[in-house]
Amino acid sequence: MTGRRHLLAVAAGLLAAATAGEAHAQQRLANLYMFIPAGPGGGWDGLGRAIEQVARQAGLVGSFQFENVGGAGGSVGLPRFVGQRRGRPDALMVAGSIMVGATLTNKTPIGMKDVTPIARMTEEGGVIVVPASSDIKDIRGFLDALKANPGGTSVAGGSAGGTDHITLGLILKALGRSAKEGSYVAFAGGGPAQAAVLGAQVKAGISGLSEFAEQIKSGRMRALATTGDARAEPGLPTLKDAGIDVVISNWRGVFAPPGIRPDAREKLVALMTELHALPAWKEMLKTRDWGDAFLTGEAFSAFLAQDVTQTEAVLKEIGLA
Repeated sequence: MTGRRHLLAVAAGLLAAATAGEAHAQQRLANLYMFIPAGPGGGWDGLGRAIEQVARQAGLVGSFQFENVGGAGGSVGLPRFVGQRRGRPDALMVAGSIMVGATLTNKTPIGMKDVTPIARMTEEGGVIVVPASSDIKDIRGFLDALKANPGGTSVAGGSAGGTDHITLGLILKALGRSAKEGSYVAFAGGGPAQAAVLGAQVKAGISGLSEFAEQIKSGRMRALATTGDARAEPGLPTLKDAGIDVVISNWRGVFAPPGIRPDAREKLVALMTELHALPAWKEMLKTRDWGDAFLTGEAFSAFLAQDVTQTEAVLKEIGLA
């Protein structure tokens, strides 16, 4: 009996050790510093908080520390992240296509070349909205107002040169007007842009669908059209449906600081790969109406280089760079 008890105790000890080892292996990082180069409430902040929620629930990361530094499409915060976190293996920055356009428009000395691509996570079409009280009832009404008086049809969105700004420039060009004629009001984050639309400080707003979704569902904003290649909802037309040959989406991803070791980069890629495979992440994408745009490593680096080149060409074409 004593021998049997001893064997049972040993087996239980081995099981506990194996369980502890498995839990330890699951936890990729004890702590992760998440830098958001925008104010709270916007798309980048939303992605960062979603990553935190899923990663902590799954035990992949022990704790998160967030820092938000908004301004100029991320080009205010970007130098801070690059300078203060250089070589750190436990830091990530959330950014995306808006930063690509903003750094090119602002001609900043520090750009996407100065960070380490880890993973592209999501993409979504934009949406054009007006406050519920607006006399603009549909996308045709907005296009007519924009064509007749671009300077008098103010549009709120993210930072100058970002995806929202480019969208307005492309629409104006398709209407036979110059992108420089547009009245674009840039904001550091989704929260202030929402407030401007809701307060009727501007005629309309352009942003990612997820940023305006809550206000649209509550009836405080009216969605006119999506900038994506397909209808996000049956009653929401695309710009192409309205006769405007413009399709543009907003991608978001995570980046490490410059100067990290190859093994540290691989560890962060593995972290995001594990997170992306979780059912909880797939549910998060569905809940937030985000498209799955997962891409890592060298493939993500190649995509980023191509996106920078294409964005620069578009900005020059429509007079924003």
